Amino acid sequence: MIKQVQLIWLFVLLLLLGGGVAAETLSKQNVYQPFGANIFKGNSASKRSDGLDQNYRLAAGDKVALHIWGVVDAVQTDSVVVVDASGKIFIPKVGAVKVGGVRAADLQGVVKRKLRERYKEGVDVYVNILTATPVSVFVTGGVLRPGQYAGLQSDSVLSFLQQAGGIDPLRGSYRNIRVMRYNRPVATVDLYAFLLWGKLPRLQFRDGDTILVGPQGGTVNVEGEVRGRFSFEFGGKSTRGIEVVKYARPYKKASNVRISGTRNGKPWSNYLPINTFKNIRIMDGDSLRFVTDAPLNTMAVTIEGSYLGNSYYSIKKGTRLKELLDYISVDPNEADIGNIYLKRKSVALRQKKNLEKSIFRLERAVLTTPASSDGEALIRSKEAELVLQFVKHAKEVEVDGRVVVSDHGRVSNVRLEEGDVIVIPKKSDVVIVSGEVQIPQSMVYASNANIYDYVQRSGGFTERAEKKRIIIVKPNGQVLMGAHIKVSPGDEIMVFPKIDEKIMQYNKDMMAIIFQIATAAKAVGIF
Repeated sequence: MIKQVQLIWLFVLLLLLGGGVAAETLSKQNVYQPFGANIFKGNSASKRSDGLDQNYRLAAGDKVALHIWGVVDAVQTDSVVVVDASGKIFIPKVGAVKVGGVRAADLQGVVKRKLRERYKEGVDVYVNILTATPVSVFVTGGVLRPGQYAGLQSDSVLSFLQQAGGIDPLRGSYRNIRVMRYNRPVATVDLYAFLLWGKLPRLQFRDGDTILVGPQGGTVNVEGEVRGRFSFEFGGKSTRGIEVVKYARPYKKASNVRISGTRNGKPWSNYLPINTFKNIRIMDGDSLRFVTDAPLNTMAVTIEGSYLGNSYYSIKKGTRLKELLDYISVDPNEADIGNIYLKRKSVALRQKKNLEKSIFRLERAVLTTPASSDGEALIRSKEAELVLQFVKHAKEVEVDGRVVVSDHGRVSNVRLEEGDVIVIPKKSDVVIVSGEVQIPQSMVYASNANIYDYVQRSGGFTERAEKKRIIIVKPNGQVLMGAHIKVSPGDEIMVFPKIDEKIMQYNKDMMAIIFQIATAAKAVGIF
């Protein structure tokens, strides 16, 4: 029987040493998503307010509530009338009133003027539109769900397009949308005008209108140092570079553009400064990447932890750690200067690759180890299930590229890199004891206590404890192993469990990964 409690303890140790597990996996986004595609990802159509637009024009079938009161001829009536096929409503003792095509905002005035023809004074009216007759509009062309959709006359083109699933990203045009009535265009819509400047034509749809989304025009794919990493449509077969710059909005630091595409049926590429790029012709299907090629003499570093003043510094390339520390203000009673460390992106990448290689070797060993009997095969299968669970968690460990730059209060004058994070820990008078002890806890540091004294204060070792396998994790992330290491304030003492290699074949490999996480994924010493 496999001791599952050992594996659970390994999972806990993995989390403690590995700097945590990613909360979520970032989804990969398509950098060539059409510009404007996000406007169809909401749910605005289903959340439309029941209130009518004041510009709505009445049509046959609309219901109108009338409340007329007064003293002449004892007039007082509450009624609901329907606009007939000729666009009129009938009011008792007043007659027919032409309201077809009248704006909702003007209806009160139209009815009141008609009432004044019969009653000069002493009679008044309140008018309210109860329901508006829906119109049926066809949506076709480059949309995801062509068909017939219901809405109000005052609904926007966007509302009907959203009901049709939005514009097909591979076929449909965002810039060539026509509203057809009796097979003739009554309006043309360019969604770029709406996306960039908020311009959208106001239309009064009629029953039987058709929204026709034209075929997609010429497009270019844009990525790199720009605010808009999309596929932009320009129509026709070509456009000037300045048009793309207007839509993509490159950052100020962008200096050049790499162009790749096809010319005369053959692959073609070019590399130009942005100012030159603005005046050349860009063809349908080109891919553009805006890059920063101008050499930078400065770099950015960040400060975290216990410090006073700025958290961000722009420094010259080649600056060393001690040179920058002279400009960082700290409270000597709060900041633990002797345990400063760095978090470096380049180191994190190397740590992650090394960890992935170790995990791959363990997976390969688990899945390819042969069995000499059915009984052994069953045991191996159970072992493999637990090992693969361990592998799954190990893959999710987030390394932080920690670099130990301090040892026994001495700080190394290491050369800084772009994006470095300098961490100044806060002083602590606490020692943490965890792992295979009876009562894991935190306790006040005692200068005359050694590792075994702290373990004894935590209730002593458990039966599973490996008394010779004890590690000390320093505040700067440095990991040391041994039972005779001097304990300092802020240290964490971790007692490992005994691992019976006869019970579980792969424990040795798993422990190797645990140690790699402790030494590589948690900290890299430079001393």
